[in-house]
Amino acid sequence: MSSAAMYKVIFLNQGEVYEMYAKQVYQSDLWGFLEVEEFVFGERSQMIVDPAEEKLKSEFSSIKRSFIPVHSVIRIDEVEKEGVCKILDIKMGDNVTKLTYPGTAPKPKPKP
Repeated sequence: MSSAAMYKVIFLNQGEVYEMYAKQVYQSDLWGFLEVEEFVFGERSQMIVDPAEEKLKSEFSSIKRSFIPVHSVIRIDEVEKEGVCKILDIKMGDNVTKLTYPGTAPKPKPKP
């Protein structure tokens, strides 16, 4: 893994989709979790402030490492440089496919 690698991590968190950038992403020793380290937030010199990015920055600026459940991860991309961190609302039923949690398999019918 090169030291200049940058990852865009998109995951679900409490009914919202978080799109964030980090320098380190790997499978955790905790079963079922992904570890994300070294979050990157764009340094903006503009007068316009994005409230979603500011919310993410305040929420994650003091966090050294975050453990994200694997089933919450939507996508991870390796990118050339960071972009704008975003929070998107999910509107169930619009373009989201509802997946059911796998349960027990149905019992086979007895043969006559």
